[in-house]
Amino acid sequence: MRAASRIEWAVEMIAPQPTDWLLEVGCGHGVAVTGVCEKLVDGRIVAIDRSATMIAAAKQRNADHITAGRAVLETVELAQADFGDARFDAVFAIRVGVFARGVPARELAVVARFLKPDGRFLIFHDEPSGNVEDITGRIEARLTDSRWSVESVRACRVDRSDVVCVIARPGRSENGRPG
Repeated sequence: MRAASRIEWAVEMIAPQPTDWLLEVGCGHGVAVTGVCEKLVDGRIVAIDRSATMIAAAKQRNADHITAGRAVLETVELAQADFGDARFDAVFAIRVGVFARGVPARELAVVARFLKPDGRFLIFHDEPSGNVEDITGRIEARLTDSRWSVESVRACRVDRSDVVCVIARPGRSENGRPG
Protein backbone atom coordinates (compact mmCIF):
# COMPACT_ATOMS: atom_id res chain seq x y z
CA MET A 1 0.00 0.00 0.00
CA ARG A 2 1.32 3.40 -0.86
CA ALA A 3 1.59 5.51 2.27
CA ALA A 4 0.34 8.64 0.51
CA SER A 5 -2.98 7.02 -0.47
CA ARG A 6 -3.54 5.65 3.04
CA ILE A 7 -2.66 8.97 4.61
CA GLU A 8 -4.76 10.97 2.15
CA TRP A 9 -7.78 8.88 3.14
CA ALA A 10 -6.95 9.39 6.82
CA VAL A 11 -6.82 13.18 6.41
CA GLU A 12 -10.20 13.03 4.64
CA MET A 13 -11.64 11.02 7.55
CA ILE A 14 -10.20 13.43 10.14
CA ALA A 15 -11.78 16.30 8.20
CA PRO A 16 -9.83 19.04 9.98
CA GLN A 17 -11.66 22.33 10.28
CA PRO A 18 -9.76 25.63 9.89
CA THR A 19 -9.65 26.32 13.65
CA ASP A 20 -9.18 22.77 14.96
CA TRP A 21 -6.44 21.80 17.39
CA LEU A 22 -5.19 18.32 16.53
CA LEU A 23 -2.69 15.83 17.89
CA GLU A 24 -1.02 13.20 15.75
CA VAL A 25 0.56 10.26 17.54
CA GLY A 26 3.45 8.66 15.67
CA CYS A 27 3.78 11.21 12.88
CA GLY A 28 6.70 9.54 11.09
CA HIS A 29 7.88 11.65 8.16
CA GLY A 30 5.07 14.18 8.67
CA VAL A 31 3.00 13.42 5.59
CA ALA A 32 -0.31 13.66 7.46
CA VAL A 33 0.91 16.85 9.17
CA THR A 34 1.28 18.43 5.73
CA GLY A 35 -2.21 17.34 4.67
CA VAL A 36 -3.79 18.62 7.88
CA CYS A 37 -1.92 21.95 7.81
CA GLU A 38 -3.20 22.65 4.30
CA LYS A 39 -6.70 22.80 5.82
CA LEU A 40 -5.88 24.87 8.91
CA VAL A 41 -6.15 28.66 9.19
CA ASP A 42 -6.09 29.50 12.90
CA GLY A 43 -5.82 25.89 14.04
CA ARG A 44 -2.76 23.91 14.99
CA ILE A 45 -1.45 20.38 14.89
CA VAL A 46 0.93 18.98 17.46
CA ALA A 47 2.68 15.93 16.05
CA ILE A 48 4.74 13.56 18.15
CA ASP A 49 6.94 10.59 17.44
CA ARG A 50 9.30 8.66 19.67
CA SER A 51 11.96 8.75 16.95
CA ALA A 52 14.15 11.85 16.75
CA THR A 53 15.03 10.83 13.18
CA MET A 54 11.36 10.86 12.16
CA ILE A 55 10.75 14.20 13.86
CA ALA A 56 13.75 15.69 12.05
CA ALA A 57 12.33 14.49 8.72
CA ALA A 58 8.85 15.77 9.61
CA LYS A 59 10.27 19.16 10.60
CA GLN A 60 12.11 19.44 7.30
CA ARG A 61 8.98 18.50 5.32
CA ASN A 62 6.79 20.95 7.29
CA ALA A 63 9.20 23.84 7.89
CA ASP A 64 6.80 26.41 6.39
CA HIS A 65 3.90 25.18 8.55
CA ILE A 66 6.07 25.30 11.67
CA THR A 67 7.15 28.87 10.85
CA ALA A 68 3.51 29.85 10.29
CA GLY A 69 2.57 28.45 13.71
CA ARG A 70 0.27 25.73 12.34
CA ALA A 71 2.52 22.81 13.34
CA VAL A 72 4.52 21.87 16.42
CA LEU A 73 6.58 18.67 16.31
CA GLU A 74 8.09 16.96 19.34
CA THR A 75 10.14 13.85 20.04
CA VAL A 76 8.24 12.10 22.83
CA GLU A 77 6.40 8.85 23.47
CA LEU A 78 2.69 9.33 23.98
CA ALA A 79 2.71 7.61 27.37
CA GLN A 80 5.15 10.27 28.67
CA ALA A 81 3.68 13.28 26.84
CA ASP A 82 2.42 16.37 28.61
CA PHE A 83 0.75 19.06 26.55
CA GLY A 84 0.11 21.46 29.41
CA ASP A 85 -3.21 23.28 29.04
CA ALA A 86 -3.70 22.24 25.40
CA ARG A 87 -6.91 20.39 24.56
CA PHE A 88 -7.47 18.79 21.19
CA ASP A 89 -10.55 18.57 18.98
CA ALA A 90 -9.21 15.32 17.59
CA VAL A 91 -6.31 12.98 18.19
CA PHE A 92 -5.27 10.51 15.54
CA ALA A 93 -2.78 7.71 15.06
CA ILE A 94 -1.91 6.10 11.75
CA ARG A 95 -0.44 2.60 11.98
CA VAL A 96 0.70 2.90 15.59
CA GLY A 97 1.09 -0.70 16.69
CA VAL A 98 0.29 -0.34 20.39
CA PHE A 99 -3.38 0.33 19.55
CA ALA A 100 -3.74 -2.89 17.52
CA ARG A 101 -1.23 -5.24 19.17
CA GLY A 102 -0.19 -3.81 22.52
CA VAL A 103 -1.62 -2.82 25.87
CA PRO A 104 -2.37 0.89 25.36
CA ALA A 105 -3.87 1.76 28.76
CA ARG A 106 -1.27 4.48 29.52
CA GLU A 107 -1.48 5.91 26.01
CA LEU A 108 -5.28 6.02 26.09
CA ALA A 109 -5.19 7.77 29.47
CA VAL A 110 -3.00 10.50 27.97
CA VAL A 111 -5.33 10.88 24.99
CA ALA A 112 -8.37 11.11 27.28
CA ARG A 113 -6.65 13.73 29.43
CA PHE A 114 -5.92 16.09 26.52
CA LEU A 115 -9.00 15.52 24.38
CA LYS A 116 -11.74 18.17 24.52
CA PRO A 117 -15.04 16.89 26.01
CA ASP A 118 -16.55 16.53 22.53
CA GLY A 119 -13.29 15.40 20.94
CA ARG A 120 -12.66 12.12 19.18
CA PHE A 121 -9.80 9.71 18.74
CA LEU A 122 -9.27 8.22 15.30
CA ILE A 123 -7.13 5.09 15.05
CA PHE A 124 -6.10 4.11 11.51
CA HIS A 125 -4.52 0.74 10.98
CA ASP A 126 -3.77 -1.73 8.23
CA GLU A 127 -1.70 -4.86 7.95
CA PRO A 128 -0.75 -6.77 4.80
CA SER A 129 -2.19 -10.02 6.18
CA GLY A 130 -5.00 -8.45 8.21
CA ASN A 131 -8.64 -8.04 7.33
CA VAL A 132 -11.17 -5.45 8.47
CA GLU A 133 -12.86 -7.70 11.03
CA ASP A 134 -9.61 -8.87 12.65
CA ILE A 135 -8.03 -5.41 12.86
CA THR A 136 -11.25 -3.78 14.07
CA GLY A 137 -11.81 -6.46 16.69
CA ARG A 138 -8.34 -6.06 18.15
CA ILE A 139 -8.58 -2.25 18.32
CA GLU A 140 -12.10 -2.30 19.76
CA ALA A 141 -11.06 -4.80 22.45
CA ARG A 142 -8.20 -2.56 23.56
CA LEU A 143 -10.45 0.48 23.65
CA THR A 144 -13.23 -1.17 25.62
CA ASP A 145 -10.70 -2.67 28.06
CA SER A 146 -9.70 0.93 28.82
CA ARG A 147 -13.32 2.09 29.13
CA TRP A 148 -13.60 3.86 25.78
CA SER A 149 -16.69 3.95 23.55
CA VAL A 150 -16.38 3.05 19.89
CA GLU A 151 -18.45 5.57 17.98
CA SER A 152 -17.98 4.17 14.49
CA VAL A 153 -15.76 2.08 12.27
CA ARG A 154 -14.92 2.85 8.69
CA ALA A 155 -12.81 0.97 6.20
CA CYS A 156 -11.34 1.76 2.84
CA ARG A 157 -9.64 -0.41 0.27
CA VAL A 158 -6.43 1.33 -0.74
CA ASP A 159 -3.95 -0.30 -3.11
CA ARG A 160 -5.34 -3.82 -2.50
CA SER A 161 -5.24 -3.52 1.28
CA ASP A 162 -7.95 -2.71 3.81
CA VAL A 163 -7.39 0.34 6.01
CA VAL A 164 -9.53 0.54 9.13
CA CYS A 165 -10.50 3.71 11.00
CA VAL A 166 -11.93 3.24 14.48
CA ILE A 167 -13.40 6.44 15.92
CA ALA A 168 -13.70 6.45 19.70
CA ARG A 169 -14.41 8.65 22.69
CA PRO A 170 -13.29 8.19 26.28
CA GLY A 171 -15.75 6.93 28.85
CA ARG A 172 -17.97 3.93 29.28
CA SER A 173 -20.55 3.43 31.95
CA GLU A 174 -20.62 0.36 34.16
CA ASN A 175 -23.24 -1.24 31.91
CA GLY A 176 -20.91 -1.03 28.87
CA ARG A 177 -22.78 1.77 27.15
CA PRO A 178 -21.18 5.08 26.23
CA GLY A 179 -21.23 7.31 29.22
